[in-house]
Amino acid sequence: MKTGYSKFMLLWTGNLISQIGGGLTSFGLGVYIFEKTGSAAQMAIVTLLGFLPTLLLAVPAGVLADMYDRRVLMMIGDGFSAIGILYILICMMAGEAKVLQICIGVCVSSVFSALLEPSYRSTITDLLTKEEYTKASGMVSVAGSARYLISPIIAGLLLAVYDIRLLLIIDICTFFLTVMTTAVVKRGIAVKKSSGSEGFMDNLKEGWNAVHRRKGVFKLILISSCMTVFIGVIQVLCEPLVLSFADSKTLGIAETICATGMLVTAIVIGIAGIKKNHVKVLVTSLAIAGVSMILFSLRENTVFICASGFAFFAMLPLANTSLDYLARTNIPKELQGRVWGFIGFLSQLGYIPAFALSGLLADKAAEIFNISVGRGSAIVIFVSGILLVGTSLTTLQSKSIRKLETGNEL
Repeated sequence: MKTGYSKFMLLWTGNLISQIGGGLTSFGLGVYIFEKTGSAAQMAIVTLLGFLPTLLLAVPAGVLADMYDRRVLMMIGDGFSAIGILYILICMMAGEAKVLQICIGVCVSSVFSALLEPSYRSTITDLLTKEEYTKASGMVSVAGSARYLISPIIAGLLLAVYDIRLLLIIDICTFFLTVMTTAVVKRGIAVKKSSGSEGFMDNLKEGWNAVHRRKGVFKLILISSCMTVFIGVIQVLCEPLVLSFADSKTLGIAETICATGMLVTAIVIGIAGIKKNHVKVLVTSLAIAGVSMILFSLRENTVFICASGFAFFAMLPLANTSLDYLARTNIPKELQGRVWGFIGFLSQLGYIPAFALSGLLADKAAEIFNISVGRGSAIVIFVSGILLVGTSLTTLQSKSIRKLETGNEL
């Protein structure tokens, strides 16, 4: 590999494989739990426990990414996260896995996965030039879309013939492939030591100051956190909504069609990038995503759901790339690891109430209005879409956020 971008592409390939494997497990567990319990709240709890450790450990993982070899941390995180999935598989091999056992497994896997994100994003900064950032971000979105584009249709088809255990076995196998690609990339990158204080707490404080002192970056992250509340709702409730009137095979096909929107937009960004007006692109894409959520909830019709879901997912790479660029270009390279830990933590705080409450609200709405859990989910998605549109429009009112466009806070 002669160039930084070629090394990035190999690393990206490993991430793509990991996303596909993780998507198989996520889809399979969602269907498994809903079929066993019929509750959106139970599905949401598992989703929350699979997410919460990664969020809570994002900040210390970011500090570690600046103190130690980022590629080694990625290998440890990816390799050991297989333990949680293996535990769930063993429970299923011994009989029927209980919800508590599944919760333990996804939680263990999530703890080790926490090491991945800050190290992965920091490594991208190590490898690429500023001009390549948005293209790389587009490619990262492509890999992220595989979890929704490729995994659901594969999982849906496999579940029609086999059971969830095959999905878990495939996911475990992908961990070894991703560790290998990271090991190859590691050989071509020199280890960068922390430029600041050597102590963990000193590095932690330095990362917080790097975010907090940059008013525009901090405000943008807080607004992003509010928006993830509403985005998290559709991520949790789309499955019970569809499963209330269709089977798992239909759900897999529908999710794949919806996620094609993410793939199309991510590929365009990966080729052309976003050269200007990142704040406007961020606001516009999130507003359209909110409208798409509203449409998604209106009818129990697979075609209608696929069309609105396609529009929703098509907006996410635009929003993520713009947010990524605005933050990345306003933070010094030597602080990237610890800063991305804080950014990941703060910007995703909104997922906690989304994952914790959306399933409960859907079940409650179904009980109050005497409707199915699917239609209860639709009501919650509808309200969240309205709130997302309103929240996204407030971003343009901030002068400090608009200043990020020119990198004035670096």
